[in-house]
Amino acid sequence: MRVTLDFSAGVNVPAGLGRYARSLTHALLPHLSPQLFYNVIPGRSQLPAEFSHLRRSTLRVGYKPWRMAVWAGQMMHLPFNRLLPETDLFHATEHLLLPLDGLPSVMTVHDLIFKLFPEHHKRLNYWFLNGAMPLFVKRADAIITISEATRRDLISHYGTPPEKITVIYEAAAPQFRPPTPAQVEAARARYSLPERFVLLVGTIEPRKNYARLLEALVEVRRALPNLHLVVVGSKGWLYEPFFAQIEALGAPGWVHFPGFVPDADLPAVYGAASVLAMPSLYEGFGLPILEAMACGVPVVSSQAASLPELGGEAARYFNPLDTEQMADALLAVLRNAEEHAAMRAAGPPQAARFSWERTAHETLALYQRVLASHARLGGDSRKTE
Repeated sequence: MRVTLDFSAGVNVPAGLGRYARSLTHALLPHLSPQLFYNVIPGRSQLPAEFSHLRRSTLRVGYKPWRMAVWAGQMMHLPFNRLLPETDLFHATEHLLLPLDGLPSVMTVHDLIFKLFPEHHKRLNYWFLNGAMPLFVKRADAIITISEATRRDLISHYGTPPEKITVIYEAAAPQFRPPTPAQVEAARARYSLPERFVLLVGTIEPRKNYARLLEALVEVRRALPNLHLVVVGSKGWLYEPFFAQIEALGAPGWVHFPGFVPDADLPAVYGAASVLAMPSLYEGFGLPILEAMACGVPVVSSQAASLPELGGEAARYFNPLDTEQMADALLAVLRNAEEHAAMRAAGPPQAARFSWERTAHETLALYQRVLASHARLGGDSRKTE
């Protein structure tokens, strides 16, 4: 089975889609040796050393021109097969499906945030995804969604046949486990972490709902004045109002931005936190929930979209639009030592229900089903709708 993975996010995006591409590829390596396809962006693209032995097919086109070229190719039925030599199946790991003739394809759909919350997207990105995604979804032979929530969204908004969609969850990477006290103290010193803090992990953008969490924390700090907020995540888009709100609330003294934290240090940063907050209005998955739980950190989360699928009964939930409910949930965990200890103990077993080994096996099984179906049809899977 000769599989090509779109690895563009893996070399160009540190978190999110990039972490998915890298983790999936790593999990597949014991079972097959995929070819990597990616768009090289000078000064940005970095291929992890662990994948340097794999066959690669690359091109050098700017990010936006490449996306537009793929969309135009789909609309004009211009196949890009020559970019994928010696390939039996192509897996688009992000929302960009190459136009292909007679070559079966799988696409991972992470979320439909642009459709559900268009006001939280840059106009150009919204315009592209709103126009291109229906075509990509229709032309893919099979679709992976990373949660039941995204599966429901695809069926609801695009009328995608349920049998075309397979839910295959992500997982926390193996290095996420309870850190030692020495590792925690080293992280405190390295990143100047306060003694007691709520942790946020994720790109700073409106959908993450950090502004409402900030309002809730103003109330929480009336009872716990020594509580701080630590934000681990880069600036995404439309982030200016969040920073303006920090100034308006007089919060700079208790809101901290430690900067980039490499994956090797993240478990200790999680371990130093009193609680992880996940206030998002929507998440296709919500990986920080599993990472925090794997490290033995209590999770207080929004009840929106996919998040209860991950946290199960080990997390405490709130309405992401209700700052009072958000504050009450945080206080219930932070002021109750027994509740806090019980959640710390419940986290690792809940996180262990998800694994990249399972993800790899389920993904391989889907590849085999797609190839078998392609063979039954006589190899004719042209996308001509």
